Amino acid sequence: MLVPDEPIRARREKKTAVFPAARWDAFVEQHPYGHFLQTNTWGELKSQHGWQHLRSTVVSADTELIGGSILLFRRLPFGLGTLAYAPRGPVVNWDNRDTATAVINITARTARSRGAIGLIVEPELLDTPSDRRTLTACGLTPLDLHVQPRRTIWINLDVEEEVDILSPMKQKTRYNIGLARRRGVTVREGTPDDVAVFYALSQTTAERNEFAIYPESYYRSFLNLFGPANANRARLMVAEHNKRVLAALVVVAFGKRATYLYGASSNEGRDLMPTYLLQWEAMRWARERGCRTYDLWGVPDEDEAVLEANFKDRNDGLWGVYRFKRGFGGQVVRHIGAWGQVFSPARWWLYAQARRLRKTTGLSG
Repeated sequence: MLVPDEPIRARREKKTAVFPAARWDAFVEQHPYGHFLQTNTWGELKSQHGWQHLRSTVVSADTELIGGSILLFRRLPFGLGTLAYAPRGPVVNWDNRDTATAVINITARTARSRGAIGLIVEPELLDTPSDRRTLTACGLTPLDLHVQPRRTIWINLDVEEEVDILSPMKQKTRYNIGLARRRGVTVREGTPDDVAVFYALSQTTAERNEFAIYPESYYRSFLNLFGPANANRARLMVAEHNKRVLAALVVVAFGKRATYLYGASSNEGRDLMPTYLLQWEAMRWARERGCRTYDLWGVPDEDEAVLEANFKDRNDGLWGVYRFKRGFGGQVVRHIGAWGQVFSPARWWLYAQARRLRKTTGLSG
């Protein structure tokens, strides 16, 4: 027997959940297909910034937790309805198709019961023919959109010595890490007072590289929920020189993987190479936390041969980001992307047309 567990919001969860939030988050953290975007903490963050969230869990007849999902709901513009979205979920053993199908069915049923016009999932799976067959067998179809980065770079931290992390890096990257140190750049853990500084740097970076950022309140909420005061899974790290902040980043350590989630830097002092030392110290922190992989979180969605052939000449989109990140070595990987089920074909078609015009999914995070 499979039973859904569907609390509507974090504030009601202690009264209505079969499984406490902490138990779900612990399940996700130890699961081979778990991700911090599937924690109750992430759902709580999104519920503070324009979403609703609920947890749909599946248990066996003996009440063993075997899978489920944090579902995010957001109202679409133009009165098109609501979308249900599972970032890096559901969390389930995808090798067991019967269980995976049951989890997808209950997740879809939950989404429909809340009036969604469709369900979007972005599982923690790499893009392989086998996993594509699995998702198809579970009743899902691929979608021509994605919310989370489709392609990224993973750095191996599961090594004997720190030098074994440094040695695969490009020579120039290793040099820049050392250069920053020699010129007096230092890295420290950020404080709540540094969030405003981080946001100001983010505005500068967004203007320089032409991308959107969240409001300051979002970063403050994230660090409050995931930082040392609560979940203790994230750190704001700050690079400075002569007490002047030059760069900062936010890193999350969850399970055996750390993720570089947000980063920003000043237009000043770039010749001191603070961002290189900052990434290196974040990797060292992650390794000390027991992480085996450091996820650089997003590069252009192109084959590695295309990336290598074009990174010197391309500056649009994430190409400048790739030029920086490739220097740290690592493995380029591609996730399976967004799959889903459509419950209201007419409204989904209208949503797809609006998305093409706006060049956005209508979702974020």
